[in-house]
Amino acid sequence: MPASASSSAPSSARHLVIITGLSGSGKGSVLKTFEDQGYYAIDNLPVSLLSTFSQLLLQSAEIERAALVIDVREGSGLTRLPTLLGQLRQKSLRVTVLFLEATEASLVRRFSETRRPHPLGVAGVGVRAGIQAEMKTLARIRRQADLVVDTSQFTVHELREYITAKVIRAEGERAIRIALVSFGYRHGVPSDADLVFDVRFLPNPNYLPRLRNRTGQDPEVARYILSFSQSREFLDRITGLLEFLLPHYIQEGKSYLTIALGCTGGQHRSVMLAEAIARHLLRLGYKLKVQHRDMPRSSRRRAAPVRHA
Repeated sequence: MPASASSSAPSSARHLVIITGLSGSGKGSVLKTFEDQGYYAIDNLPVSLLSTFSQLLLQSAEIERAALVIDVREGSGLTRLPTLLGQLRQKSLRVTVLFLEATEASLVRRFSETRRPHPLGVAGVGVRAGIQAEMKTLARIRRQADLVVDTSQFTVHELREYITAKVIRAEGERAIRIALVSFGYRHGVPSDADLVFDVRFLPNPNYLPRLRNRTGQDPEVARYILSFSQSREFLDRITGLLEFLLPHYIQEGKSYLTIALGCTGGQHRSVMLAEAIARHLLRLGYKLKVQHRDMPRSSRRRAAPVRHA
């Protein structure tokens, strides 16, 4: 099964994927997967051009994501790759190194089926010897990989799906835009809401004179609502539900989600919960905006506490 390592690269909209690994492990199929997802794709880029290309990627107005295959076809120049990877990760560029491999038996079978020679094979030396030499040559690069994938048991289709889920969707996993809307049921349910949560079962600050004219953005109102165990449990349950749901919505291609929370007047409970949920989702990296539809304008803060991420 695949192993993975954490990348130390900074977060950036510019994404460079370097695909490397053993010959016959599926690098061409993986490159095609990235190309089909809108990545600028280059097969067999010379290592000597890697720094230049990364700089062009950072400066380009048209290309934000690229995928490159660099492998033993490069020859002796491949020895420079580990050092260059370290340098790339110091730039304002997200770098992902994928290392593909397979068992020796799987690779031998694939070379036999395609009847292609191993790139490190020489006259009188079999495919197995070429595979072993390649493993030794790439050992240092393998240790620097962010994701090591054993493709032995994958079909081409399964490999494409795995890479899409593990790297491409993961890269855009927080791309869904979320609108959190608080509202009052007395004014009607928002017509564009995808998910609606009725929070009228929670204690209502409106019944306390000192809180009646405040809103859910007020710390004292928030403390009052959260002083009840059912409020804290509801907040835990709804954030847990959203953590579960959002990746599945993304997987199905949903790019925008409106979540509505309603109390009686749209001033206290729904406002406070929308703010709390927004803070939680922002910490998880999602892009969102908050709208308090029915909160009196005179009560609203001059600067919204949660803005687009």
